[in-house]
Amino acid sequence: MSLSKEKPITINGAAGKIEAKINFPVDWPACGGCMLIAHPHPLQGGTFDNKVVHTLARAALSAGFAAVRFNFRGVGESDGSYDEGIGEVDDMISVAENVFSHYQFGHKIFAGFSFGGYVASRACSGLGIDRLVLVAPAVGRFEMGVVPKNTLVIHGKDDDVVRLSDVFSWAEACDLPVTVFPKVGHFFHGKLIPLQKLVERFCKGIE
Repeated sequence: MSLSKEKPITINGAAGKIEAKINFPVDWPACGGCMLIAHPHPLQGGTFDNKVVHTLARAALSAGFAAVRFNFRGVGESDGSYDEGIGEVDDMISVAENVFSHYQFGHKIFAGFSFGGYVASRACSGLGIDRLVLVAPAVGRFEMGVVPKNTLVIHGKDDDVVRLSDVFSWAEACDLPVTVFPKVGHFFHGKLIPLQKLVERFCKGIE
């Protein structure tokens, strides 16, 4: 899957170097927005090349945002090893602080899929994040963070990895709606394009 104007970058994190890639839309202005995307569980094959992660990046680019993907510690060319979801939060914060200091972004969005949704929810505090996109967040498996009011929660009705009932309970406590895709499992097979369009509209709705 190719994305426009891709630039590989290396960021120094607490566990060593973090492998990342940033993509810019063709007509990206200097004050454009940015989406930083966290991938699924490192011990279950999650990487920044995951299809849902790519779909989120495409949505951001289509909405005129830059898209940043990165590999957690111990994945790909990133140093370190899996840290039970604790060090991974630090990884996302390190990437955000580095990228946001090098580019004059306007609106900033964190996004994450599955385990990455948990990480994004924990990492977003205090970084000036406008909105959050959580796709099949790992509710019930990890302790979610405090999320902003402008959070888009998306889940598949037939998800057999993260129970929809758990997501409903968590979202209700946070006073958040949940967008449910019918006849869709955890990995959104066959529904990546509708997923992209939904996230794209969400990004374009930022004023």
